[in-house]
Amino acid sequence: MATFGAASTNANPNRSTEVVQPPSDSVSSISFSPKANFLVATSWDNQVRCWEVMKSGTTLSTVPKAAMSHDHPVLCSTWKDDGTTVFSGGCDKQVKMWPLLSGGQPVTVAMHDSPVKELAWIPEMNLLVTGSYDKTLRYWDLRQQNPTWVQQLPERCYALTVRHPLMVVGTADRNLIVFNLQNPQSEFKRVLSPLKYQTRCVAAFPDQQGFLVGSIEGRVGVHHLDESQSSKNFTFKCHRDGNDVFSVNSLDFHPIHHTFATAGSDGAFNFWDKDSKQRLKAMQRCSQPIPCSTFNNDGSIYAYAVCYDWSKGAENHNPSTAKTYIYLHMPQEAEVKGKPRTGAGGRK
Repeated sequence: MATFGAASTNANPNRSTEVVQPPSDSVSSISFSPKANFLVATSWDNQVRCWEVMKSGTTLSTVPKAAMSHDHPVLCSTWKDDGTTVFSGGCDKQVKMWPLLSGGQPVTVAMHDSPVKELAWIPEMNLLVTGSYDKTLRYWDLRQQNPTWVQQLPERCYALTVRHPLMVVGTADRNLIVFNLQNPQSEFKRVLSPLKYQTRCVAAFPDQQGFLVGSIEGRVGVHHLDESQSSKNFTFKCHRDGNDVFSVNSLDFHPIHHTFATAGSDGAFNFWDKDSKQRLKAMQRCSQPIPCSTFNNDGSIYAYAVCYDWSKGAENHNPSTAKTYIYLHMPQEAEVKGKPRTGAGGRK
């Protein structure tokens, strides 16, 4: 048992399933296929790896399926909606398309002038959207060499979320730029983050009526787009331990129950219900930060990486202890199913 207030020395206190043959350096993104339990992870070791996740009752197991390389660290990944193809982008300023299930070779499909931090496939438009530190958002038709549109951003792209027709881009200087993808060539709205510190992650509501934003200061904002709903906006603290404040690195909505998970640099992940404003479950803290996480397509598996996040630089990096892990948690229904707040006296 960890002493009170001290971080766990256990990398896996929640007894999650460990993914075999993890990356050799910290994980920057993980994403599940929308069609099957194939998991992709990108890493600072320049690699993109894929595993098949097998489920037998309440037991999970993993098998490495394939891997491919970039020339520099990889920062982001996503799947095409048909579950056959993976896109990855990073510090080599390009996005590669990898026809993974057919065994094809990766090809470059998008370019930026600086590292590619975020990307998303938009099936309703048959377009790839990429966000970069070069302060642009670019839309790509995969049949064409040049972007179909380049959208200038006020600052570097840090975070991106899409639930068509809603897209929200978080940039440096706490800008949150909202786009209506039915008119993608102009900003729908620009919002200053309700959080006082740098934006780390954003997640559009499943009903497209608003979004979550997480910051480096252990806080999440719940923001509705409709001004008439602004009374429902609120922020809450999380991923804190006494006076120690940790970054919120990942926000993921459950695909069925529409509750959400947060993961942070304190090594913890929590499940929340924004509608009843309560935490459904707090998980045990791992011994290293959780830089990224995701649900699979039916919400029966929550994948999360545990590794050094480089927030304290090279001087705090100990290669002998800084092993990288990817874990799979099978949420119980009580952890992720929303519930009305007890004793609320009919209050919404």
